[in-house]
Amino acid sequence: MTDSDPQANGAPAAQPAAAPPAAAPSPEELLAAAEAKAAEHWSACLRAVAELDNYRKRAAREIEGARQYGAERLATELLPVLDSLGLALDAAAADAATLLEGQRATLRLLLKAFERAGISEIDPLGQPFDPQLHEAMALQPAAGQPPDTVLQVAQKGYVLNGRLLRPARVIVARAPDPPAGG
Repeated sequence: MTDSDPQANGAPAAQPAAAPPAAAPSPEELLAAAEAKAAEHWSACLRAVAELDNYRKRAAREIEGARQYGAERLATELLPVLDSLGLALDAAAADAATLLEGQRATLRLLLKAFERAGISEIDPLGQPFDPQLHEAMALQPAAGQPPDTVLQVAQKGYVLNGRLLRPARVIVARAPDPPAGG
């Protein structure tokens, strides 16, 4: 160690000359920068609000269109059924057999139209009663059937793509009455 070494004497080493600190922005410059940033954010906010408003209007138009024209496909499927009924009525003047065949053909057309639209029939005859799909109209004793079995269908039920349109109205088996006097 030599006396010429400043570190050895405990004296701090000389700092290299630093660049003078940048002048702090004036309040007017800070205000102008803040106003520019606020204007930029306000513009972005207005665009977002306008975009949301346009989205709401578009969604409302689509919902209205679906409401107005949602049945269009089913209506298109039912037009041949309507035509067939008209032809059947015209043929009614001819004879009853022709009318009967026309009605059967119309029923087949209607069932095919329902099938294409996703409407299917509930046929619960002989099946266990299901309160989600069936409406019990009456209970009837039935010796040959287990209790809670559908004995008779009073009115068919229908589902649309798995959603119940109308429950099947049914007569349900109940346990036979016990013999009297036992």
